[in-house]
Amino acid sequence: MGQREKVLITVMTYPHPSEKYRESVCTAGVTESGEWIRLYPVDYRYQPRSNQFRKYQWIEIDLEKTEPAKDNRPESHRPNLDTLRVLGEPVSSKNGWRDRKAIIDAMPHRTVNEWKALWEEDKTSLGVVRPTKVIDLEIRPAEEEWKPKWQALFSQLLLFGPPQKPLSKLPFSFHYVFDCEDSDKPHTAMCEDWELGVLFLNERERLGSDDLAAESVRKKFLGELCRDDKDTRFFMGTKFPYNTWLVLGVFWPPKDPQGSLF
Repeated sequence: MGQREKVLITVMTYPHPSEKYRESVCTAGVTESGEWIRLYPVDYRYQPRSNQFRKYQWIEIDLEKTEPAKDNRPESHRPNLDTLRVLGEPVSSKNGWRDRKAIIDAMPHRTVNEWKALWEEDKTSLGVVRPTKVIDLEIRPAEEEWKPKWQALFSQLLLFGPPQKPLSKLPFSFHYVFDCEDSDKPHTAMCEDWELGVLFLNERERLGSDDLAAESVRKKFLGELCRDDKDTRFFMGTKFPYNTWLVLGVFWPPKDPQGSLF
């Protein structure tokens, strides 16, 4: 029997193929007690509609701590998806994201270097970074097709598994370049936010071009989410089993016109 937790979902990454789970989404959030928690595995697209939570929505679910031999990060837990219950509507973004900010502002904010040092100390692997400057969102070419290993998995699922839901491979990767208070040089971190992937696919369908779709992503995730009038933060986490920090999601409320006291 797992421990029952209430979790505010803040992170959902673009799905990735999985031999064991068909596909998986890195999902993370904040508990009622203000602790980061990672839910893995979650085959989100294969869940019933009633289980398909959204960002900034509270859920209630039974969780078990992941075995250290499989994942030694303290935040990692295995969810019992059969026990999942979605609780009401997402936390509102009205009034300058006031209700969302009340939760996120209470979480520890550190620089990338500080989070890396904590990982070395106790394997802390999730945290909030408030960059002092977001310099760029680099667009890098990636393989246009899934690796043969994953293509074979898709073929196998078509023959023997449940109805297969196509999973598009993004032909680019997107990397934030940014400074922190203690940066000797800019940090570069790949952004794996599911919303970025969905935006790319929608724009490719609308515009008929990979390159134009990628520029639309850059316009949104750099030009809008990281504007000077936004109090931009990155939800960051490690890529297991390494101390490689990725941007898993972007928090972009408007700046307090009277200045932040944080």
